[in-house]
Amino acid sequence: MSRGRFNRSTSGDIAMKAAKISRAIMAAFGFTLAAASPAWAWEPSKPVEFVVPAGTGGGADQMARLIQGIIVKHKLMKESMVVVNKSGGAGAEGFLDIKNAKGDPHKIVITLSNLFTTPMATGVPFSWKDMTPVSMMALDQFVLWVNSSTPYKNAGEYVAAVKAAGPNKFKMGGTGSKQEDQIITVGLEKATGTKFIYVPYKGGGEVAVQLVGNHINSTVNNPIEAVAQWRSGSLRPLCVFDDERMPYKAKVTDTQSWNDIPTCKEAGVSTDYVMLRGIFMAPGVTPDQLSYYVDLMKKVRETPDWKEYMEKGAFNTTAMSGADFGKWLTAAEAQHRTLMTEAGFIAPKQ
Repeated sequence: MSRGRFNRSTSGDIAMKAAKISRAIMAAFGFTLAAASPAWAWEPSKPVEFVVPAGTGGGADQMARLIQGIIVKHKLMKESMVVVNKSGGAGAEGFLDIKNAKGDPHKIVITLSNLFTTPMATGVPFSWKDMTPVSMMALDQFVLWVNSSTPYKNAGEYVAAVKAAGPNKFKMGGTGSKQEDQIITVGLEKATGTKFIYVPYKGGGEVAVQLVGNHINSTVNNPIEAVAQWRSGSLRPLCVFDDERMPYKAKVTDTQSWNDIPTCKEAGVSTDYVMLRGIFMAPGVTPDQLSYYVDLMKKVRETPDWKEYMEKGAFNTTAMSGADFGKWLTAAEAQHRTLMTEAGFIAPKQ
């Protein structure tokens, strides 16, 4: 893996090396691909608690509540589903709650990349292997944004300006510290030889507002967090941190669609990063219980409501379950550890 690069298409060397580990993990959880069959012998017998390891209003919370609403609207489950936010310790509260609910099939959790970053950055004794993977629902994109009043028309021009100014002259805004936005910033620095002042904020909405006000020079916000400011003409997207363009061709502004935004690699900035949006269960559940939720989430993804949300948020619609998901998780964990080690974000005694 090149320095500063996080690419979702990691089915190469790292994924191949991860395959044996992944199979062992899947065996430990007691399920196989056959568990994905829709003919299960189990379904919830009481309300299901849907844990969000983040605060209200953020991307994970929005997606969890959308899934809950789709399940109710389309009558996909007999019992109710209750969304519960457990955001303490950068999400550690929510993950530990699932870890400690061994064998309980009436709890699920939505995950993002803090699944990897939180235990690495804090030393909390938790790993994704402490839960049962259900499905990757999508991958969330990141876009490099600047204020539209600036002269930079593409990522190459912006990086050249940052380099010319010298270290710590340009400010990059992002959500949180030692999490996805700062990891992308460090990756960008290592790939281009630049150095930003990273300014953390509480949420993507605040990040966008700060960029509109020219209090920072750029951001690496998710599409949905800055689309309103892009549509109004206040912000300009320079590139998307993925290995291919977003597929959505409907115009967002008078002249541009999400598909018109080049990849950062196209712009000469080889830094890729996408964020997991996945569903997990507690450890120790049965194959039938896992099968139920794999099929439930598949039905959710097939609804027009879900597809509309994917386009609105310009998500990468990659979905996985079973062994493929396990291999992806193993590779993603290894890559996060590499990036966070390079950035100096790993907690002592890891």
